[in-house]
Amino acid sequence: MRFNNFLIVIYFISLTLAHILQAQNSHQDYVNAHNAIRAHVGVGSITWNYSVAAYAQNYADQRRGDCDLDHSMGPYGENLAEGYGNLNGVDAVKMWVSEKPNYDYASNSCVGDECLHYTQVVWRKSTQLGCGRVKCQNGWWFVICSHYPTGNIEGERPY
Repeated sequence: MRFNNFLIVIYFISLTLAHILQAQNSHQDYVNAHNAIRAHVGVGSITWNYSVAAYAQNYADQRRGDCDLDHSMGPYGENLAEGYGNLNGVDAVKMWVSEKPNYDYASNSCVGDECLHYTQVVWRKSTQLGCGRVKCQNGWWFVICSHYPTGNIEGERPY
């Protein structure tokens, strides 16, 4: 009886830890993080697409061995991130959005530094999202979010 109680306690601790480890990595967390930023510029909400997510997770799995930030060259708009510790999906979105000060709406260009990750997050015509995440063999995390339809089309404004 005592051993059974011990197993029950271990089971519930495992469930709690699994929930904590998944925190800010669920598909809704990715969607919410994107939509919060999109709302700031008056862009409609983005929704989760399981097919796009399968593509993103498959590509993330391919990066497990090297964690290189090489784009998949696939059919979607794409943002990539890597980091150590416990880089979660929401943190990745925050990294991409941190480029906002580098986007100049008047000239529709990046000024001073990179801004194309930010513009993909807020791209009005991108209405669906799928993301993947993997821990690489070097201990770092690789995160990819794929957007459909693709954004960052030259000559067009994101919003």
